[in-house]
Amino acid sequence: MFLAWNEIKRNKLRFVLIIGVLMLVSYLVFFLSGLANGLASLNREAVDKWDASAIVLTEESDKSLLQSTMAIGELDTIEADETAVLGQINAIAQTGDKKANVSIFGIERDGFIMPVVTEGEEFSQENEVIAADALKEDGFKLGDTLKLSSTDESLTIVGFTDEARFNAAPVLYGDLATFQRVKFGEGAAENEDQINGIVVRTDDVSNITSNKELESIESETFIENLPGYTEQSLTLNFMIYFLFVISSVIVAIFLYVLTVQKISMFGVMKAQGIPSGYLARSVIAQTFILAAVGVVVGFILTLISGAFLPAAVPVAFDIFTMIIYGLILIAVAILGAVFSVLTIVKIDPLKAIGG
Repeated sequence: MFLAWNEIKRNKLRFVLIIGVLMLVSYLVFFLSGLANGLASLNREAVDKWDASAIVLTEESDKSLLQSTMAIGELDTIEADETAVLGQINAIAQTGDKKANVSIFGIERDGFIMPVVTEGEEFSQENEVIAADALKEDGFKLGDTLKLSSTDESLTIVGFTDEARFNAAPVLYGDLATFQRVKFGEGAAENEDQINGIVVRTDDVSNITSNKELESIESETFIENLPGYTEQSLTLNFMIYFLFVISSVIVAIFLYVLTVQKISMFGVMKAQGIPSGYLARSVIAQTFILAAVGVVVGFILTLISGAFLPAAVPVAFDIFTMIIYGLILIAVAILGAVFSVLTIVKIDPLKAIGG
């Protein structure tokens, strides 16, 4: 450690450049992890808010809530501790010059998926809705009357709730009658018993329903099958994993070049009786210092950047995940130093000093 630290102090510019590269790589890794978490939250907030064990959909729906249609009477076939019916339809909501893609949930007021109102009040009659507070960012407010692209019906925002986005769209919660009027229009009376799914809480999700036309899907599986969710997560995670490899290669190249430049010095030190193990440990210690400083600076810069990002940027930093990624970056940097260590071990003192 003594040798490693003294060399860093004597060659500040050279090692600052290495720290800078590691800082930029770690900054990108941390930011991508925050982006991955943020985009995942856009898709799953409303489902996580249910705190449910599973959801029951029709077997032919291919695990898609929108494609599932069943009679509300199917609720009688469900065996679970708690159940809540759910209707869902997508639409474009407009008030004045403001527009937004929304997902409309039809629910029962006494169901466990009824959201907690953070501003305003709960819906009490048809065509009243509780809106996701994400709509505030688009300029929507309490009392706004919303015109919908899919129907002549108008909805009124009477309350707001937090963390309520489904498949990246803010959710509007209304009663089942409102949902059916929006979805079926003039035919609402004929389809008043139609819903899309049944959300359940239970300890055993394997035998929820006896109806072979229905299937119970665990909440996490349901989320993974949301359109684009898995593909998006895999893409960002692969980018992060490739950055780990890139970080290792960058450190390996830098340290190898530095080691080659110091072959004669290492040869003299070995000729003086300093063992290869001591020199190898010095290189590893030096790499640890450089990587640790670069990762910590990248970590701090990421948090500072996150504090100034606009709300429209879907970034959500998970400190625990960032710490894990930081430790991995330090580990792969040390792994990259192995090539330099092997070079030091193979140095012949006599050849290195020109003997």
